[in-house]
Amino acid sequence: MLKSLKESRDQPIAPLEGRTLWLAAVVIAGANFMAVLDMTIANVSVPNIAGALGATTSQGTWVITSYAVAEAIILPLTGWMAARVGLVRTFLWAMSLFAVFSIFCGLSTSLEMLVVARVLQGFAGGPLMPLSQTLLLRIFPKEKAATAITLWSMTTLLAPISGPVVGGWICENWSWSWIFFINLPLGCISVYFAAKLLLRYELPRKLVPIDAIGLVLLVVWVGAFQIMLDIGKEHDWFASKQIVALAVIAAIGFAAFLIWELTAEHPIVDLRVFRHRGFTVAVVAMSIGYSSFMVLNVLTPLWLQLNMDYTAGQAGRTIGWTGVFSLCMAPLVGRLAIKLDRRKLVCGGLLWLSAVTALRFSGSTDLTYWQITFPLMVMGLGMPFFFISASGMALASVSAEETASAAGLLNFSRTLLAAFAVSSMATVWDDHTTLNHAEFVGLVDADGSLINGLLQSGLSMDASRAVLDSLISTQSVMIATNEIMMVVAGTFFIGACVIWLAPRPRAWLGPSGGQAQAPKRLVGVTRRAAKIFR
Repeated sequence: MLKSLKESRDQPIAPLEGRTLWLAAVVIAGANFMAVLDMTIANVSVPNIAGALGATTSQGTWVITSYAVAEAIILPLTGWMAARVGLVRTFLWAMSLFAVFSIFCGLSTSLEMLVVARVLQGFAGGPLMPLSQTLLLRIFPKEKAATAITLWSMTTLLAPISGPVVGGWICENWSWSWIFFINLPLGCISVYFAAKLLLRYELPRKLVPIDAIGLVLLVVWVGAFQIMLDIGKEHDWFASKQIVALAVIAAIGFAAFLIWELTAEHPIVDLRVFRHRGFTVAVVAMSIGYSSFMVLNVLTPLWLQLNMDYTAGQAGRTIGWTGVFSLCMAPLVGRLAIKLDRRKLVCGGLLWLSAVTALRFSGSTDLTYWQITFPLMVMGLGMPFFFISASGMALASVSAEETASAAGLLNFSRTLLAAFAVSSMATVWDDHTTLNHAEFVGLVDADGSLINGLLQSGLSMDASRAVLDSLISTQSVMIATNEIMMVVAGTFFIGACVIWLAPRPRAWLGPSGGQAQAPKRLVGVTRRAAKIFR
């Protein structure tokens, strides 16, 4: 095998064709889907996990943020690992370790053990996202590059939406541990077929130096900031010396990280790519929009289960409507991205998401299933306009040799900001619920008529007070949820405004970085790609 690999490097490797091509594409895209899926598969399972492990719902969100932060930290290392170990070998090792650490997650008996296992799972799953994108472009013929990009974009977009559906169904029919155990058979199948089909595309190894200082600084400031967000509420925020110390470490670490990465010869994160204004603006808009969407994707199933008495499965299926409508709209976005200014598509998509989120300002506990589901359906129509267009715009703004660094930074930025946003949301949601409850206690039933009515119905004083407290708690959560919706709608709107700071984007770039030669040809390729999703 090694001999054949050596010989293959001396001559161009032909792309795959026919059924073999699509089998390899499914394996690669499936690995990417599996890694991104696990970012949100625990969303609807947080109440189940927290209850089983003796933790609060707020602490249960650490299961989500720990994975996302670990994934974000490892993303900049992907290029170095691919060069030192090999592109395909890194992909195989990442899938294998992802499956192994998934077992540790399912076997966890405490929240601390699960969080550690999720961090390790995030380290293994992080490289799968950029590696899958690179491998898809290598196995597809150049004239079908649009198909490869569309396939990768759709798995990256649909995975976080599908996570709550899959997680809810598993929790409802089995137990929360199986949301992690299912990765074992999927991982084994992917590793087997990837080894059979992709080793011919292995690249020569290079002794690329690693920026050890940059890596340490990255881990320090990201880790300190995330821990501060996760435990801040429990320690009364900056009234605690521990939180103050974490904030100082995060601030100093971030400043040192920026200085070092801008001056290092081989930086772990090539911040110089931000000199391209189009890329910088696209990354900012993508990060704002994606983190806002992730807040909704985590908050909605929690609200449905804690406030609307939905089961995990019902909450997951409700969220799943967003993915169905995103899937229907994606082919149209692929065609429009060739003809229209991508800034218009990104802006339109984010404005659409802002307007739909605004529909949820006045939510109440009396909402019917379809009143809850309709905004989620409509939201799915805007997601591809924002996500696919912003990704393409970012990568089209850099030179060909910077594409790998740009892709890594794009994924790093949106994943990291999403983790921070989810942690902040969980804290703010909990705080506002407590604040609303305290205010309502003094306002509700001030004249005692409600308590008297409950007493006259035959309830004891303790039971009457319990009923009144349950009513106040439910409404407190509902109003806190509406307040979060207002903030998220505002951030979507900010993202729509930010995108206009970018210059007019260049035409679509192929995998080699060259501009497409014939728009009609690209339209044809995109139409063929669209057939995949019909």
